[in-house]
Amino acid sequence: MKKPITNAALVLFGTICATSPTLAADKPATRPVVVEYFTSQGCSSCPPADAFLRDDLAKRSDVLALAFHVDYWDDLGWKDTFSQHAFTKRQYAYKRALSRRGEGEGRTGVYTPQMVVDGRFATVGSNRNTVNAYIKTAQGTLANVPITLTHNGGETGLTIAASKDAATPATLLLVNYLQTAPVAITRGENSGRTITYVNIVRDIQPIAHWDGEAVSLTLPKAKGEGTYVALLQTDHMGSILGALQIK
Repeated sequence: MKKPITNAALVLFGTICATSPTLAADKPATRPVVVEYFTSQGCSSCPPADAFLRDDLAKRSDVLALAFHVDYWDDLGWKDTFSQHAFTKRQYAYKRALSRRGEGEGRTGVYTPQMVVDGRFATVGSNRNTVNAYIKTAQGTLANVPITLTHNGGETGLTIAASKDAATPATLLLVNYLQTAPVAITRGENSGRTITYVNIVRDIQPIAHWDGEAVSLTLPKAKGEGTYVALLQTDHMGSILGALQIK
């Protein structure tokens, strides 16, 4: 077992409360299907998919929807206020991984709006029927390595359970996101529109490696605020193995 990565991202845990129940080893709780949405405020095709995420997916208890704002539209009249090049790089990495595995409607290129379901399937983000079908497929073959919050005195921690069935090199990712924000767009293809965005990813950092054995992390008290989720993802942009939303 590799040692956890010591990373400045751990400092982000400032307002996390260890109130989540411990997951029983023999009855792991069902986790939500993770939907990663790649979008841009400068993309005229994105508002219908933005609405799908905001009004449907983000409200479902069986789905964890995360919006990654990419930066390759930023030089076409309007700079997305949430865009980061790291999110563009993540989308390109998915293109390579999904194309290699041959998954996702043949639409594994880099474009907006795009949704990647549980790290396994990609399609146009505004295609509700296809996205919902992929969510249903993912639910039928859902990997679920339990991730739990722990609390010992004044220390907060995370534990990834051991799992021989799911054992594979994987990375635990810590995601910080903003729940909602309205944006008045004054230039570019969506000029004149005010769009409310939800589950806007602000940061994603690797914090540990996992190879099938139990891993425990002690997290220092954080300085920042926000909403967090821990994702366990197979290395090389593979499938999601576990997810824990931290409110």
